Amino acid sequence: MNRYAWTRVTSLSQALAVASTTVAEAMSLAAGAKSGTRIAVLKAGGIDLLDLLKEHLLAPDLIVSLKDVPGLDAIVAEDGGGWRIGAMVTLAQLAKHPILRERYAALSDAVSHSASPQIRNVASIGGNLLQRPRCWYFRSAQSQCRKKGGNTCFALLGQNQYHAIFANRACAIVHPSTAASALVALGAMVELTSAEGVVRRMLLENFFLSPDRDMSRENDLRSQEILTAVLLPPLPANMRTIHLRQGEKDAFDWSLAEVAVALELNLRGLCQRASIILGAVAPVPYRATTAEAALLGKKINPQVAATAARAALHGAAPLARNAYKLPLLETLVRRAILALVTHV
Repeated sequence: MNRYAWTRVTSLSQALAVASTTVAEAMSLAAGAKSGTRIAVLKAGGIDLLDLLKEHLLAPDLIVSLKDVPGLDAIVAEDGGGWRIGAMVTLAQLAKHPILRERYAALSDAVSHSASPQIRNVASIGGNLLQRPRCWYFRSAQSQCRKKGGNTCFALLGQNQYHAIFANRACAIVHPSTAASALVALGAMVELTSAEGVVRRMLLENFFLSPDRDMSRENDLRSQEILTAVLLPPLPANMRTIHLRQGEKDAFDWSLAEVAVALELNLRGLCQRASIILGAVAPVPYRATTAEAALLGKKINPQVAATAARAALHGAAPLARNAYKLPLLETLVRRAILALVTHV
């Protein structure tokens, strides 16, 4: 790693005064001639930041820690029944919060099985959502792939067993955040605060950017902005949620496929609202709209769940080495749907 300076700040305005660029912008600057440009980046938990430093993909002059900024590590109930999760809240905090475990089970499921206990005690929810792709071609300093300004996605014809099976023609990355698919299924929003104190709020689903929208970055975080909170909406009492994942190992492993499902059933047991989000299979958390439509107005039973699970594969275009994700994903979707109605 290169040498860098380190500083801690106590307010968002202080942080943005010294670190106004996003990590994606800083990586672009580091890839070319600096020409005297000072690169300063923000640090939350620092898990992905440390990886980027070790991989020689990021060479900042200054790292700015957000640890001492008040309020960013708080989980707060909001008027109306929703919850505000500060961007510095750790995955471990989320996993053990009793009310979130009860009301937002999909999120607790997701973060409880992310990485290892040691990493969950450090990694923040903000950093988890903003981490850069884990594709080994992107992470190789020697590979100038499309996301780093090149002309080729090496995964399309290369070692692509862990890559996308949906929306993968421009770039075959998969979104690295397990929490993201659960949060999108729950209808979560993100809060983005600028150096002037202007607050933007948007659906997390719209915050993520696919490669065909912007090849150079994965989200709509702008210069002079900090992701300050994740906002969970109040959920109807009859909504149930779940997140299932499958990896090669149970712990400290990236998902091969995952699914987050939220179902709202009426008093007759008919599905009146469905959200099915697929993870680890597309560049962004992928909404299986065909599968959602297969559930609406139906009483959920094994046959209906199986039909929806097959529909979740609509539009899939697996690469040479990752077609195994199709039956794996279908099984996860079917199991998740049935798990939500077993005790109804």
